[in-house]
Amino acid sequence: MTTRDRPSAPVGNMVVVGTDGSDRGMCAVEWAADEAARRDFTVHIVHTVPWLYGTPIDPGSGVVPGDVIMRGRAALETAVSAARERAPGLLVESELEAGSPARVLLERARTAALVVVGSHGTGLAARLAIGSTALQVVTHAPVPAVVVREVEDVSWQEITLGVDGSETEGPAIRFAFEEAALRKARLHAIHAWPHPGSAGPGDMRPLVYDPAVLGEEKGRELGEFLAAWRAEFPDVEVCGEAVHGRPARILAGASARSDLLVVGSRGRGGFPGLLLGSVSHAVLYSANCPVAVVRSASRQEEP
Repeated sequence: MTTRDRPSAPVGNMVVVGTDGSDRGMCAVEWAADEAARRDFTVHIVHTVPWLYGTPIDPGSGVVPGDVIMRGRAALETAVSAARERAPGLLVESELEAGSPARVLLERARTAALVVVGSHGTGLAARLAIGSTALQVVTHAPVPAVVVREVEDVSWQEITLGVDGSETEGPAIRFAFEEAALRKARLHAIHAWPHPGSAGPGDMRPLVYDPAVLGEEKGRELGEFLAAWRAEFPDVEVCGEAVHGRPARILAGASARSDLLVVGSRGRGGFPGLLLGSVSHAVLYSANCPVAVVRSASRQEEP
């Protein structure tokens, strides 16, 4: 059952967001509304009701209890009102659907530019569990997926990008540059490197090395890596930084001064079957701002 203010948005001109009526769901709706308005897209708000014995059902069939439907419609109405208040003039669609929230959001993401989900709030609880729906969506989404914990009134005018130098991270870099351009924000590109170790059999790394010398080398490599992107986005101010330390910890620290943290879905050296890299997974729990996980280039053609 879907309600709309206008015909469906063209494919790719839509931001999909899930809401469950909770505070974290409303934060996701507000963030999605801001992003849709920024891009002049439609925002499509989805609320799901339960399955019946594992079988999808029509919310209007009478099988779903009436109070469940009423709560779902009330959640949607509140979310639509919040989106319109957040971004007056925004084109809004709302949908009440039966089934698994992750499954429904992933299906809607196929025709969207972006999918947004809420996390589990702030503080310790957010560090312990981001929610199965959020984790499934960022792991399998065919488009950039953003996890929102809260929406701050303060704008840092900075986008943080985690760079590992792999050939698959082009989509994440492009998304970060586009976001910085849309927001007229600075892009802080960080390449964090831990103690060098063996990458495989026969690949012995030095036990003793000079971090300062290696840092200079990493900084030069990062500058060369970003040069082509700077040329494509000349209006974006870029700050490249090579930092010695654990990538997830460094990025989480930088996120405290960022409006958005962007990472690839799978980093350098990731196993072929690993859909979400360890750094991407870790920052979902530890970041202090919304996190965008962008599908890697090697997965663009996967179903």
